[in-house]
Amino acid sequence: MAHLLRAADRPVTKSRTIRFEGDAYGTGISFFSVDNDPGQGPVLHTHPYPETWIVKSGRALFVAGDEQFEAGANDIAVVPAGVPHKFTNIGEGRLELVCIHAAGTMEQTNLE
Repeated sequence: MAHLLRAADRPVTKSRTIRFEGDAYGTGISFFSVDNDPGQGPVLHTHPYPETWIVKSGRALFVAGDEQFEAGANDIAVVPAGVPHKFTNIGEGRLELVCIHAAGTMEQTNLE
């Protein structure tokens, strides 16, 4: 069975970020479609599975373990399972990126 999740049918939230967990729809992939203002981003955290990001627009500073790197439009970043990571919008405008979780249900342990 195919699923279509229309934007108009999602509950209204104060965040522009969309959260999707795939288990309910028969897929082992989950994601955040992030839309952040300058300075925003998650706290340092880990997942028991890898995470992949695709930057759609804006600039992000990623921290992954002991590494830091900047990413911009159409860059792709990958962090292995268990590596502490976070990102911050370091641009002057909005940061839009997709955070792909290799799991049907997201699991996150916050470290900050």
